[in-house]
Amino acid sequence: MKKETDRFKRAYKEEAEEWLADLEAALLELEEAPDKSGLIGRIFRAVHTIKGSGAMFGFEEIAAFTHEVEAVLDLVRSGEIPVSRELISLTLLACDQIRQMADSDETDSEETGAIVTAFRAMMPAAHPTALPEDSSDAVLRTYRIRFRPASDIFANGTNPILLLDELREMGECRVTPHIHKVPPLREMDPETCYIHWHVILTTDRGLNTIRDVFIFVEDNSQLTVDLISEADELDDAPEDYKKIGEILIERGDITDDTLRDVLRVQKRTGELLVESKAVDPDAVSSALAEQQHMRNLRKRRREVSSVSSIRVAADKLDTLVDLVGELVTVQASLTQRALCLDDAELLTVTESVERLSAALRDTTMEIRMLPVSTAFTRFRRLVHDLSRELEKEVRMVTEGGDTELDKTVIERLNDPLIHIIRNCLSHGIETAAVRTASGKPPQGTLRLSARHSGSQVVIVISDDGAGLDRDCIQRRALEMGLMSPGQTLSEEALFPVISAPGFSTVSEADRVSGRGVGMDVVRRSIENLRGTIDISSQSGQGTVFTLRLPLTLAIIEGLLVTVGENIYVIPLSSVEECMNYDEVVIGAGGAIHLRGEMLPCISLRRIFEEPGDVPAEERVVLLQLGNFRVGLVVDAIIGDYQTVIKGLGRVYKNVKAFSGSTILADGSVALILDPHRLVEMVRSSEQRRKAQP
Repeated sequence: MKKETDRFKRAYKEEAEEWLADLEAALLELEEAPDKSGLIGRIFRAVHTIKGSGAMFGFEEIAAFTHEVEAVLDLVRSGEIPVSRELISLTLLACDQIRQMADSDETDSEETGAIVTAFRAMMPAAHPTALPEDSSDAVLRTYRIRFRPASDIFANGTNPILLLDELREMGECRVTPHIHKVPPLREMDPETCYIHWHVILTTDRGLNTIRDVFIFVEDNSQLTVDLISEADELDDAPEDYKKIGEILIERGDITDDTLRDVLRVQKRTGELLVESKAVDPDAVSSALAEQQHMRNLRKRRREVSSVSSIRVAADKLDTLVDLVGELVTVQASLTQRALCLDDAELLTVTESVERLSAALRDTTMEIRMLPVSTAFTRFRRLVHDLSRELEKEVRMVTEGGDTELDKTVIERLNDPLIHIIRNCLSHGIETAAVRTASGKPPQGTLRLSARHSGSQVVIVISDDGAGLDRDCIQRRALEMGLMSPGQTLSEEALFPVISAPGFSTVSEADRVSGRGVGMDVVRRSIENLRGTIDISSQSGQGTVFTLRLPLTLAIIEGLLVTVGENIYVIPLSSVEECMNYDEVVIGAGGAIHLRGEMLPCISLRRIFEEPGDVPAEERVVLLQLGNFRVGLVVDAIIGDYQTVIKGLGRVYKNVKAFSGSTILADGSVALILDPHRLVEMVRSSEQRRKAQP
């Protein structure tokens, strides 16, 4: 029993964390757009859900605490309390407190009491200090909404379509426009609204939330919102919904007498009503839409009561991916064995197994995919708190939040992004006074964007701050021996220098940055993810960090190559092209001449000290590593291979040139090259060799 209770509490904590993240994001958006009524409803719903779920799972203190928060937010929703920075800051503080109460068995009652007191102080004197408890929950209800805007609604800049779109976001919605009053084109005034709408909406939102959609146009419009069905009524109700005549009478479009008069003529009810001009065709269409909507709803209710999604523990997903990886390896062995035996029947079976395993692999990979917005959203709070700590005005803009990335990559991306963002705010974006003096808007902008690029995801973090001080960086690099006297800091060398261990241009560390650790952590973290990072900066215009990351860390597309008796895997995402050795390599193999460009070249046979004769025809694999290109000389290229990544284990943790291993179809093991570390290893070796007398 205790085990079951713990499982439910763990589920609540996970769910509460998601709601808190959404709550924080909505609060920060509201701070920038305090008149956006939809955000207030979203905030209220999040707090209400945390409270209701908390009471259900035994978190009584959280339920009581959020009840106090909810009371104030309800007054904000009704317009009795304005949105203010104090309110938003206090609610953010409440988020932290809820998080602490969920994570810890011991609650800081003094801090909780102080927050509650602060919330109660915001209540109007004549108002009760808390909401009466209600038992509302996520029950679906169906509403009939009639919206007839004022004819001059366009004149005040309101687009009624956006209001209808907001209704659509609340749940299953059917909108019927009434266009019978639209005049001929030559008589039409483009600034006049001739249309009104009837809407059938099934949602778990309350009446107030629906009315909030029309809060700014309600005074000049005809608006009715009627509850026509509760979810629990669907269980016992017949599948067939009301007749059209019944609906029209209920809606007040016709009277009982009108319906009886019309029914004396044996025609379809809708046709009769239109012919008799008791209602216009749009009213009949609207009633038919309501009838069909409710029939579909009741039918589905009877057919199945399944859930649309389930919550699965992350470690179970990891186990599933491991098993799929094993299956892919076994399938490759099976296929190779079938090819050797040349058995047609066995080949047919292996093709089916290959197809099924590919489908299973793709589906499993999709399950692990999460939108990047799950990471981006968390940083809004960081930017909010950090900008206040630094006394700077910063707005955060995100783009491409629906771009999906493996959950492991997203989790391990958190720390590098935090370091980059802290550096952007600390060193990049100036204070409002400095920005104004230099002709910039007082509020700086931090932009986070994500997009797919082939088998990679590109994440760009940029700011419009002062940019990097190249002179200062070069001076510090010379002091640390990272550059030679007389050498100029190039664009390519910029990131390697500032990400060197211990590099910092700040003489004294503060709470935000300055110890020269952050960018070193960023570089190592991104490289551990088999990604790359580039940086560009312009004085006075800002800095741009570009991260290129693999979609997944579990299975990659690799290029099999041989060096001596060994087979290696090169991540295909780094491969630009392959070519013959004799056509491009110059002299002793230290450089490539490719289409007028000189590029460095690394011989794997020489680096790995491979014994034996050099083959007559070697091949060169050209790699693109961020802004850097390098050629790898190999004995031969076997072809592409779907690589299931296996760890090297603790014994080989200091092996720099490899990121893992994989099992090939014949059961042998191939090492997976880490191009970045391989290049770094060669550079270090070359520097040590030159330094020797």
